Amino acid sequence: MKVLHIITGLGIGGAEQQLRLLLRHLPVRSEVVTLTNPGAVANGIVADGVPVVHLGMTGNRDLGALPRLAGIVRRGRYDVVHTHLYRACVYGRIAARLAGVRAVLATEHSLGDTQIEGRPLSAGTRALYRATERLGTSTVAVSPSVARRLEKWGVAPSRIHVVPNGIERARFGHDEDVRRMTRKVLGLPEDAFVVGGVGRLAPGKRFDRLVRAVASVPEARLLLVGEGEERERLLAVARECGAADRVLLAGACEDPPSVTSAGPGLPSLLAAMDTFVSTSPDESFGLAVVEALAAGLPVLYVACPAIDDLPPDAAPGARRIGPSVPELVSALRGIRDARLARLPQPEAARRYDIAHSARQLMSLYEQAVHGTPLLAK
Repeated sequence: MKVLHIITGLGIGGAEQQLRLLLRHLPVRSEVVTLTNPGAVANGIVADGVPVVHLGMTGNRDLGALPRLAGIVRRGRYDVVHTHLYRACVYGRIAARLAGVRAVLATEHSLGDTQIEGRPLSAGTRALYRATERLGTSTVAVSPSVARRLEKWGVAPSRIHVVPNGIERARFGHDEDVRRMTRKVLGLPEDAFVVGGVGRLAPGKRFDRLVRAVASVPEARLLLVGEGEERERLLAVARECGAADRVLLAGACEDPPSVTSAGPGLPSLLAAMDTFVSTSPDESFGLAVVEALAAGLPVLYVACPAIDDLPPDAAPGARRIGPSVPELVSALRGIRDARLARLPQPEAARRYDIAHSARQLMSLYEQAVHGTPLLAK
């Protein structure tokens, strides 16, 4: 089977890195088109042996990109076109229809209650999505929460299939030697209480609350992994709180790392932490929380469909908290004082293994092409 994946961009981000992971586990001939920004993840995909084409799209209204994209699809003679992220879903579905490909899947990675991919939802956004959604075969939601949101948008339930995000969980097993080495590289004291967070440094992630909370916990240090437009503001908040010397912004982290990646990888950075916090109030899945749980960390989160959609005993190390700074301060002090040992990988980490997600996706490919899905075990 030959599959073309179309994605809006390939800079470092959750959906982009999730696509790379899937490509490593899908037993098909894959190729990728990125509409914009062939960044670090594009380099990683190419290093993995999958071709990437940059369409060179200049903006949301670059309609000239549509015939170029349709030409790529037509010449490639693909069995399946699989789109990822809003712009790629809109343009990719139309291009596939123009090129005569009928097996078209679209994964909705980042649909929240009030935003999509970090931008506020609008009536126009919904209308364009619904209109082009009908051109595809089916829509993949990364969590039951996203599936429910799609239904509210008017997408027929029979067209929605849940295939959760996944992780290569074996890579996240805790190693004390890696912990010590990573702390040494980052300049973190071996006995420090290190609070961690991972994600794009964007206003919607509310990392400013995490900075303020850590500033109120004596001896605590904050290790934030990610890059974005909020970087300077977060540093300013740390200075304002008198905690500039206790806040470390480690920058973006490509995961899995490619041969050109510099610095510690994500499993090593998680190993250096003592607890993990997700302050985002609106998530589609919450992959970083699952990765932290796989690393054995106690986790505090404001919103995480990946955990909330599971039975309570699937992630005993995760605790949902409110969004206020005082509540976060109290929870961090409790974890600091408890001096918790590293936890074993929970059922949630096993359930979200990427190999399982790839099998589910292959079943949908088979159904779209042949009408006979494989059993996804």
